Amino acid sequence: MPMSMPTKNKKIPMRQCVGCGQMNEKRLMYRVIKTQEGELLLDKTGRKNGRGAYICPNEECLQKAIRSKGLERSFKMQIPKEVYGTLEEEMKSSHAE
Repeated sequence: MPMSMPTKNKKIPMRQCVGCGQMNEKRLMYRVIKTQEGELLLDKTGRKNGRGAYICPNEECLQKAIRSKGLERSFKMQIPKEVYGTLEEEMKSSHAE
């Protein structure tokens, strides 16, 4: 009787949204990073160096993160309104792609 190879279940990395608090697959979420220079960027590749926080790819979650100060807690710093504006613009432009 041939022995069948055990099927290997690949673990899917999960991350929590700083806006809604839902757990989701890492690849389906946007990563916001804080670089060593203290700059905040939207990391679409998920590979840039820096402290990361994840957010669902919709505007409602970004608005919730702004209201609940989710990103500010994650990065332990004040986040200027311009940064949130830039993140909104980047989210909108990446949806258009």
